Amino acid sequence: MSVSRKRTVIMISGRGSNMASLIEAASERSFPAEIVGIISDKADARGLHIAAAKGLPARVIAKGDFSSKEAHDAAIDDALSTFEAEIVCLAGYMRLLTAGFVEKWQSRMLNIHPALLPAFRGLDTHARALEAGMRIHGCTVHFVTAETDSGPIIAQAAVPVLLDDTEATLAARVLKAEHHLYPLALRMVALGMARMEGGRTVFADTELVEQSAGGFLSSPSAVRDAVDLEQLARFTP
Repeated sequence: MSVSRKRTVIMISGRGSNMASLIEAASERSFPAEIVGIISDKADARGLHIAAAKGLPARVIAKGDFSSKEAHDAAIDDALSTFEAEIVCLAGYMRLLTAGFVEKWQSRMLNIHPALLPAFRGLDTHARALEAGMRIHGCTVHFVTAETDSGPIIAQAAVPVLLDDTEATLAARVLKAEHHLYPLALRMVALGMARMEGGRTVFADTELVEQSAGGFLSSPSAVRDAVDLEQLARFTP
């Protein structure tokens, strides 16, 4: 049985590690999303080398080439139209998007954030989590809205904060969770298992709940019935 695959464009600014995890997931023909293009706002983004190695078309649309943010976003929108994009995934894209652009792509644009939203919106999330004495940290995939890091949550993954963690070790642990979580969230959106309605994420009736995968706990929907409290306790030192 053939799967109708949603045409997906990934937007990056840097190394593209989450982009690579999405490309790898979508390399399976059964995956419900197809990566059809990459857009970067930086010509020297390392992720562009990954895209080239995978044979994916990429466009560099640099802010400095345009007179305003609106003109820059209009060029991005034109590129998305050229790619015939149905879903947009922000994967380390570091520029704020204009309200008009976000409104046009709302409910079809996803972002991954290295914290358990709504905690630690913005930058330096790992350092802030350590400073706050958090025992649990993680990452979130959400729909993009005009307010930064505030869109409806699609999926989250939690990792332990160890007593000897540094910002670097915690960031590395969260990044592993990100690489698992983003393909899971994209799959859900592409299949219609998660959609944005009335400013909230609405989930289809699915049992797609993953626990303890790769040393972290991820939940793409509400945990159903029994919760294994002993298992959850293992995530705190």
